Amino acid sequence: MRQSRRVLAGCALGLLCSATACAGYTPTPTSDTVAVSTVPAAVGTETTEPSATPSGEEEDGGTRQTEWGPLSETDRELIRKVRLASLWEMPMAQDAVQRASTARVRQISRDIAEQHHTLDKQVRDVAAKLQVKLPVKPTTQQQAWMSDISGRTGAAYDTTYVKWLRLAHGQIFPLIGTVRGSTQNTLVRRFSEQCNAAVLNHQRLLESTGLTTPASFPTPSS
Repeated sequence: MRQSRRVLAGCALGLLCSATACAGYTPTPTSDTVAVSTVPAAVGTETTEPSATPSGEEEDGGTRQTEWGPLSETDRELIRKVRLASLWEMPMAQDAVQRASTARVRQISRDIAEQHHTLDKQVRDVAAKLQVKLPVKPTTQQQAWMSDISGRTGAAYDTTYVKWLRLAHGQIFPLIGTVRGSTQNTLVRRFSEQCNAAVLNHQRLLESTGLTTPASFPTPSS
């Protein structure tokens, strides 16, 4: 009888130890375990699409060879900046279709949104072929423009919308010209021509609203 009691006590003690050990046990992650971060990305960080390049590979600076010819860092900069343009200009144009106070601004915004949709498909195709990482969120400056436009109503909404979109389109023109004149990559050269046509057309559409006042133009360089 005493022997049975000792056996039962030993079993109970063993179970208690096992439960205590399990309570403090943290499994070692295996190769198929994904660690989920709860830290949000910093505002303005130009996060990139991982699918744009082979898994585990980081894009190197400088020029590298492709089947369409050498791909320079300037070539990649154009691809990334065109993607950034679509990330904020396309949703703002879509917003203006609903919120603009004049029929003309709503009309040209519909055209700009549709053309940016096409341009975004083109830039994603070029980036995939050339293995260029693409941003997935607008820059800090672009987000500030979006907030400035969205925070206004009526005529002020229209003029602010036209001002910032026109300024942004003007800023990318020099880069398009540089790439068109210097790139040795045939795929990028054709893409730069598509970009030039789209940006020039958007400028003309924005200017057709009659809202490009002197305040819409950047300060002339001395």
